[in-house]
Amino acid sequence: MDEKTIMGTITFIHHDKQYATIEYELNGKKKSINGYIDEKTQAKLKAARIIKKEHKFHIGDTVTFIIVLSPRGDKMIADHIQFKYNNPLDNLINKAAIENRFVGYLKKVDAGYFVKETGSYVLFPLILSPWEKVPHEDKLNEPIFFKLENIDKPDKATASMYKSVYIPEYTAAMQHFKNKTVIDAVVYKVTPHGIFVNVIGDKIQAKIPVNKDEAAVNIGDTIKIRITYLGSTKIIVEKA
Repeated sequence: MDEKTIMGTITFIHHDKQYATIEYELNGKKKSINGYIDEKTQAKLKAARIIKKEHKFHIGDTVTFIIVLSPRGDKMIADHIQFKYNNPLDNLINKAAIENRFVGYLKKVDAGYFVKETGSYVLFPLILSPWEKVPHEDKLNEPIFFKLENIDKPDKATASMYKSVYIPEYTAAMQHFKNKTVIDAVVYKVTPHGIFVNVIGDKIQAKIPVNKDEAAVNIGDTIKIRITYLGSTKIIVEKA
């Protein structure tokens, strides 16, 4: 087949094997074809100046491509896949700037979670806090509320739970943070660059910078600390 540039829409992404299924129309007939979208493939296209930058593909992306014989010579595949636009994704990003609340279906791919927005079927990686409860298996394929993160970079947009459910230790740490409570933290690791402590059990851990002017600290020692910052993904403590 001649290397004619064709336009189509991504309708499925296999995140494990890093290939996309593209639906397109040729000679009045609807067809579908698979093509690789992994980082290595995109790096080659970028080096050859076929694309300007690498792209994180989503369902609904309108792309151009050519059809070539696979390296094994057993089938035709899409190659030189180039992102053009994604109107459904753009609409979601614009909505998120006004009201960042959506309904989607929870999906699991290998060890990771994704959310498929109900109206557009755009799939977003679900980013969980280290202290957030992992969704139960019975929540898979069930509707959930979520919000979008990184909306300033649409191709790297991710999802987070609209209302996160945290482990009890995080709830306790948040209370200590609000009350500026002094906590007895236990040292579990010491390196030239930091002292690592268990703030609340071994579920909430933090790092204290090493002060060369202070006495040496050993594993198992107790240090009085205070939480100075606690977000959904980061904790900062200081010696009390």
